[in-house]
Amino acid sequence: MTLPDAYAPRLRRLRHDWQPLPDKPEETPENTLLALWWTAAGSPRSAVAAGAAPDGGTPPELDPHAEGRLDALLEQRIAGVPLAYLTGRQHFLGLDLLAGPEALIPRAETELLGRAVIDLARDGDAATAIDVCTGCGNLALALARHVDGIRVHGADLSPDAVELARRNAAMLALDDRVQFHDGDLLSPFDAPAFHGAVDLVVCNPPYISSGKVASMAQEISGHEPRLAFDGGPLGVSILTRLMQEAPRFLRRSGWLAFEVGAGQGAAMARRLRNDGTWDEVRELADAGGTTRALLARRGGGTEAAA
Repeated sequence: MTLPDAYAPRLRRLRHDWQPLPDKPEETPENTLLALWWTAAGSPRSAVAAGAAPDGGTPPELDPHAEGRLDALLEQRIAGVPLAYLTGRQHFLGLDLLAGPEALIPRAETELLGRAVIDLARDGDAATAIDVCTGCGNLALALARHVDGIRVHGADLSPDAVELARRNAAMLALDDRVQFHDGDLLSPFDAPAFHGAVDLVVCNPPYISSGKVASMAQEISGHEPRLAFDGGPLGVSILTRLMQEAPRFLRRSGWLAFEVGAGQGAAMARRLRNDGTWDEVRELADAGGTTRALLARRGGGTEAAA
């Protein structure tokens, strides 16, 4: 592709002064500069979308005012402001979503869970799903986009995150099939209409132990909402509650699916297998062989209490 003259020196600066974080592997120096460039040009897009063909590969010429905007964005990125906050966009499972400080930035690692729940919903003809700790709505909206006919409810403790999720649903024209609610975990759905009637409960919960937050990269702990990643003293407070509360809502043979932190998978899988509620437990590993998501199917025992 033919690049504007202003591209090369800025790419050299980014390569020299900025270090990518491993939790966002899609953010290469090249994709990062393209995303900032398109944002400065008035057409914001994520790193993935900015580098995609056909138009993403060749950035437009910038006038002097736009070049000034680009340089300001570049300085902020080098200083550690997340790219998704500068562009207002983040890619997840084929969707370019609105992103901002209201919610955790969706990670590529969560696509492992996303692909699994899409497959579960398709294979089981799922009609109703609940996504808790929904954040910007990425898992809920990916389900609705990729599974025909499914109705999805999302919930988050943060009203700001819920508002961002609703904006994403409207932008993607999915607000007729996805509804977002304010509330703590499954509490917004504690009504007879949901008891024992849900096909799929999904969650990407906070799972970082409180003591480890201070040692996280400043780009994460200094910018993204602590509520979205602090999982309590051991990092499993929300996971434990989820496993206890989900059976009340799931139908027989319905699935609970959630992400876990590195090192948490074996203990959480063992807890599920030792609980007679579940008749099948699957561990999903990332490319490095680490369990990062768990799927548990509700057995055919006593129906959930109303």
